[in-house]
Amino acid sequence: MIKDITFGQYYETKSLVHKLDPRTKIVLLLLLLVFIFLCKNFLSLALLCAFVLSVAIITKIPLKIFFNNIKAILPVVIFTALINLFYSGGDGEILFSVWKLSVTTAGVSRAVFMAIRIVILIFTSSVLTYTTTPNDLTDAMERLLSPLKFIGLGGAVHTVAMMMTIALRFIPTLVEETDKIMSAQKARGADLENGKLLDRIKALIPILIPLLISSVRRAYELAEAMECRCYNGADGRTRMKQLKLSSKDIVCAFLTVLVCVFVLIINKFV
Repeated sequence: MIKDITFGQYYETKSLVHKLDPRTKIVLLLLLLVFIFLCKNFLSLALLCAFVLSVAIITKIPLKIFFNNIKAILPVVIFTALINLFYSGGDGEILFSVWKLSVTTAGVSRAVFMAIRIVILIFTSSVLTYTTTPNDLTDAMERLLSPLKFIGLGGAVHTVAMMMTIALRFIPTLVEETDKIMSAQKARGADLENGKLLDRIKALIPILIPLLISSVRRAYELAEAMECRCYNGADGRTRMKQLKLSSKDIVCAFLTVLVCVFVLIINKFV
């Protein structure tokens, strides 16, 4: 399950989405995330699902990789769906009751709706990380936040962008490290998958402590390497690759906005 987590990794292919300006992709991602939460019915959510799935296909990245991320967070999706299953606000026809909790048709509909929403959120975010290198993400975020430099936050803008990029960069490394530690503990006879919930939580301690120590050591080595290379933040830094908007960015932005407009229309009239 741990090895299935590929979020944060860059997958290199020659696709239209890869060639888009990273600033365009970040802005459109934020726009889609907002409208995913604005969806009020299954029809509007289905429209966004179809759009995001089409974009994922255009990236030429195997859909199996996207679904691996869903499989990795499946417990979260199931837990969220179960919570919403018993929350219907008294609407709908009662299907069955468990103790003082009742499952209604409205509760089932809400649970499915929330599960689909989480899945499409992961899909949308994965499109950005799979098609954009960490360096491009850093440059794009710094350029998007550049207006803050006029109020004296230039250093903070670069620092925040660098921190987020480093975090994305080390997600695959931490996943790989966690898998190695779990394999080592299993080889020593540790049972991480059976037993009561409390026992399984206690079994995670021999995994979390080495992982924490390894992460701190890696952070120290990274900080030392940056210091040895005289890294001093954004002051005086130049970029080898200049970001430029193209007609492809404008067309993609127009199509995304058009889909969002249709979502609003569907929300109002359906």
